[in-house]
Amino acid sequence: MSAAEMVEKENKELSVRKQCELLGICRSGLYREKAMEREESYAIKKAIDELYLSDPSMGTRKLVTLLGRDYGLEICRKRITRLRKKMGLQTLYCKPKKMRTSDGNKEHKKYPYLLKEKEIKHADEVWCADITYIPMEKGHAYLCAVMDWKTRYVLGWEVSNTMDGALTLGALRKAYKTGAKLPEIFNTDQGSQFTSQEWIEELEGKGIRVSMDGKGRWMDNVFIERLWRSVKYEDIYLRGYGSVSELATGVSRWFKLYNTWRPHAALSNRTPERAYKEDRPEEHKEVA
Repeated sequence: MSAAEMVEKENKELSVRKQCELLGICRSGLYREKAMEREESYAIKKAIDELYLSDPSMGTRKLVTLLGRDYGLEICRKRITRLRKKMGLQTLYCKPKKMRTSDGNKEHKKYPYLLKEKEIKHADEVWCADITYIPMEKGHAYLCAVMDWKTRYVLGWEVSNTMDGALTLGALRKAYKTGAKLPEIFNTDQGSQFTSQEWIEELEGKGIRVSMDGKGRWMDNVFIERLWRSVKYEDIYLRGYGSVSELATGVSRWFKLYNTWRPHAALSNRTPERAYKEDRPEEHKEVA
């Protein structure tokens, strides 16, 4: 039994100091154990995130097995559930009646998915956005990106250690500065950040139609899901950023290369930036 387990912090008759004296243990050791527990949680969260990118449909039973087999981490299902909730991750699966994605707010209005069987003909016709969890050496952050659906061009992005409205609106307002014309449709998942009154009013106030993925339908926003896989495996996991400012610098560098240097087979081997400039209607190009 560890020192932390031997000490009863809720004991009203004996203080923590007195219990440590009676047990013959050093009180500072209690805080060292807390620090060690935090470091262990960081490692577990990073492993969970890597496995989630590989297969977002895995449940806690399979995660227990893979964390033990591939990472040497012996974790119970209850702890995995608690950590995934903090990370904003949900198992993606299909059920006859009910399906789940990222956490939403039941009081917020949900909008229909407008892109089913729709042919996207040009840039700035549809934009999309999403948020992903970023594990770091000491803590975590969240990354939000806004992407043009047709050309995969990253229009704007923002990083923060909190997953709130400032994160999503920050990315959106950076995208405004890049786009020659606002999109006709904006697609997101049904997470609470994208169903909030502030976000909806921002879009509808500019005449943008709101589209939302079906519940459990991560494939409805597949292009930005692929972006997360690329930026994490090609940069974030390799570099192991230690702070939000370092992460922001690294992500900025990666997105610049992604947009301006990297050819995409789906874009006839053009870069996203070139495709974005070439695939806008003529009236859009005149505005730029």
